[in-house]
Amino acid sequence: MFTTCLWYDNEAEEAAKFYTGIFKDSKIVSTMRYPKAAEAVAGKPAGSVMTVDFIIMGQQFMALNGGPEFTFNESVSLVITCADQQEIDYYWERLTEGGEESACGWLKDKFGLSWQVVPSRLNDMLRDGNQDKVEAVMAALLEMSKLDIAALESAYASA
Repeated sequence: MFTTCLWYDNEAEEAAKFYTGIFKDSKIVSTMRYPKAAEAVAGKPAGSVMTVDFIIMGQQFMALNGGPEFTFNESVSLVITCADQQEIDYYWERLTEGGEESACGWLKDKFGLSWQVVPSRLNDMLRDGNQDKVEAVMAALLEMSKLDIAALESAYASA
């Protein structure tokens, strides 16, 4: 098993609460605070939140208040595979709250972390042996921010 460490300036606790409030089967496991011995090196006061360990749907995460040196970018994203449009709408609405929409099912949440909110059926459509179907789905996908399963299925069926 591995743990994904997410680096924040000072928002680790807020982010962990935000994510565990969105996803079912999630919880905050523990919070560690900076000891006095780390104040000078970390630049954080003793007693302030250092890490928050949390679990989302069986996956372990650690949110670290490490300072402003590093920020998120699109080279790493978390993918949420959704069974239906209702799930896509739910996650999209919650995660873009205070964040920003991007293209092709991508978004950034209010902390700058990138997510992809996609239907489970999308990979099957894009891996179809019929290149016309793949082209039609990709053309439809490239026109979307939040993905619309019905429109993707329609493009797939029409080719």
